[in-house]
Amino acid sequence: MPLASTGDIVSSAAHGVGAFNVVLLEQLEAVLAGAEQANSPVIVQISENAVAYRGALGPLAAAAREAIAEAAVPAALHLDHATRTDLVEEAVRCGFTSVMYDGSHLPWKENVARTRETARWCHDHGVWVEAELGAIGGKDGAHAPGVRTDPGEAARFVADTGVDALAVAVGSSHQMTRRTAELDLGLIRDLRAAVPVPLVLHGSSGVDDTTLTHAVHAGMRKINMSTHLNTVFTAAARSRITSQPTAVDPRGYLRPARDAMKHEVARMLRLLGEGPV
Repeated sequence: MPLASTGDIVSSAAHGVGAFNVVLLEQLEAVLAGAEQANSPVIVQISENAVAYRGALGPLAAAAREAIAEAAVPAALHLDHATRTDLVEEAVRCGFTSVMYDGSHLPWKENVARTRETARWCHDHGVWVEAELGAIGGKDGAHAPGVRTDPGEAARFVADTGVDALAVAVGSSHQMTRRTAELDLGLIRDLRAAVPVPLVLHGSSGVDDTTLTHAVHAGMRKINMSTHLNTVFTAAARSRITSQPTAVDPRGYLRPARDAMKHEVARMLRLLGEGPV
């Protein structure tokens, strides 16, 4: 299928939309195969960190576009956690249907100004824009433990910047390998009532199934996930390498890793798409 609009996928969703980060070709294949297995739209995400690892955006972006063109379900391509405007512009030139500009590490006024400028430029090029609020310091920014988004500030931020979606801090944190995060569901409902654009949950890897479902029904729409799927992928690869210590062909351990991630992507998409509980 042609690249889908991120905005169309999110706005047409009755419940949650899965947005899954990829670094390797096998992970890209797993996300799309899992979406096909679940018969669900999906958002493929490439982060600024993934670009740094690979040394360039173009090759992985090209692979994503080609893979999405062969997919049997709608899939969008999203740039995640971009702090550099030049990377945002490159992603738009590469055909991404949405970007997340992350100014959460900046003071309020500077975050608003830079996000507004980025949103205007992206909208001029037909690209959907996500942003977030945050505090200075630490990689987690808005998603550091204990940080919470104020509904009034969130509404003002959206009005002042013109973004299409907002990542909010409600109790999750990036890079959690245990699913023990406690979300403030009441705050999610307050944010949903105050903010006129879709809410995005970052750090979803640290949230268990039941809480994720409740978060979606409280008002979250785009659910970002990376570490949890990396954990599933790596566990399958490690198991195969451990059981066959003399094997040298990477296909021997990447194939089961890809399959394990595919099945988990399908499971998560079904979970996020469930009706009210």
